[in-house]
Amino acid sequence: MILHFTKMHGAGNDYVYVNCFKYSVDDPSGLSILVSDRHKGIGSDGLVLICPSDVADARMRMFNADGSEGMMCGNAIRCVARFIYDNNIAHKNYVNIETLSGIKSIDITAENDKFLSARVNMGKAVLEPEKIPMRADGDSFINMPITVDGKEYLCTAVSMGNPHCVTFVDDVDAVDIEKIGPVFENHPLFPDRVNTEFVQVIDEGHIRMRVWERGSGETMACGTGSCAAVAASVLNGFCKRDMPVQVILRGGILTDTYRADGTVVMEGTASKVFDGVLDTDDME
Repeated sequence: MILHFTKMHGAGNDYVYVNCFKYSVDDPSGLSILVSDRHKGIGSDGLVLICPSDVADARMRMFNADGSEGMMCGNAIRCVARFIYDNNIAHKNYVNIETLSGIKSIDITAENDKFLSARVNMGKAVLEPEKIPMRADGDSFINMPITVDGKEYLCTAVSMGNPHCVTFVDDVDAVDIEKIGPVFENHPLFPDRVNTEFVQVIDEGHIRMRVWERGSGETMACGTGSCAAVAASVLNGFCKRDMPVQVILRGGILTDTYRADGTVVMEGTASKVFDGVLDTDDME
């Protein structure tokens, strides 16, 4: 198969994007595994299909590096917004993008017709365990103990259209994420697996974060994860509602605000790396 694609990243969270307004993909799960390989493929955290939609300007389908389909990706959706803006699919400053976790509204900032950044209304942070989903009772799971690999962690669970487990640490660089990330991901409390954010609070306007994403491992950034981390930081008293918080990730910085009404707004850039054409029949 001849694959026409665009490589893009948001804060280092990189995906291969295919314009399904023009091209079709028969096996996106298999293709995601193929192109994501950083030695034998293009190299990415997964695959994103930009598709027509009956209810929005475009529909986003996101597949992780292991081929599993994700509900939502905050970094990818900014890149989709840039793609449809740059390619005149929806060349305007306000767009709607359909995802498996609902329609997301995005404000695009541009100067002299050049895309600069996107601000996404990510919807409400969901705190009810059964909706995250996780196997726990009560109305929320905030600053509660979880035992992982024989050690107890205080965690806050949040869904931003996909499940997140946030735990606060003294130093994110000291976390052995390759060891404990998979254990968190597959913890029996989370029937659909979970994304895990390790957060170091600097002050009420700045946090540092590393993330282990289900299906992909550690990534340079996670947009839904940064939103979950800011919501958890507010819920644990480290940050304030309606106050922008800079989330410092390994691949860049996102600015998120947990509003009084429970919604989270995320703002950041989206970068195009290159366009390419690949013959997947030649790949092993």
